[in-house]
Amino acid sequence: MANTYAIADLHGRFDLLEMAITAIEADAPDGGRVVFLGDYVDRGPQSAQIIERLMAGPADPSKWAWVCLQGNHEAMMLTCLNKRGLMHWWLGNGGGATLISYGAKNGDLVTEAADRVSAQHIAWLEDLHLFEVDDHRVYVHAGVDPAVSLAMQDAQVLQWKLYDEGDQRGHSGRHVVHGHHQFADGPILLEGRTDLDTFAWWTGRLVIGVFDDDTSGGPARTIEVIGAPFTPSA
Repeated sequence: MANTYAIADLHGRFDLLEMAITAIEADAPDGGRVVFLGDYVDRGPQSAQIIERLMAGPADPSKWAWVCLQGNHEAMMLTCLNKRGLMHWWLGNGGGATLISYGAKNGDLVTEAADRVSAQHIAWLEDLHLFEVDDHRVYVHAGVDPAVSLAMQDAQVLQWKLYDEGDQRGHSGRHVVHGHHQFADGPILLEGRTDLDTFAWWTGRLVIGVFDDDTSGGPARTIEVIGAPFTPSA
């Protein structure tokens, strides 16, 4: 039995990422696949470190496959780095914490701060896919339109969609695994979809979905990793 482990919305919590990797590797000594559902940056303190770690990949690529998807915060970051006149949009959504993780200081001009973001990190973020699909599931940051084929999905939906409460729909018989819509008491486990965003960057509680690749539906089980709640710096 092969498993896929799904992790949502880390938002700068490098500590939770490291704890999650350790927990997953202990859970499956023979390896498997990990899908990171996007939103690695903003709000929490160590966005740059998360990107660096994900770029490095698993310690043993012969046993582990990592799939990293692009979330709406990565999309927003890339848009604003390319169009500096929109920087206020990103800064108002936690982008300042990301720039600080790249070494920006109080008093830096916005342009100077943005120039600190690594070109290699930008190129990696630009190359990220918006969803991953297998026989039983669609992994995506925010959601999918169940009435539209996967090939025709709009990026705005894939990265920004908020499901209505109780919306049970998957996509064409596949279960949808996503984050983006935060519920501190989550995950939200429904017939056709699973929402794994547990507001982890703030609460310190990250829930990893464990999915059996040979069986349809939601997670076979979950793994919780618990870190400290976020404490803003003075």
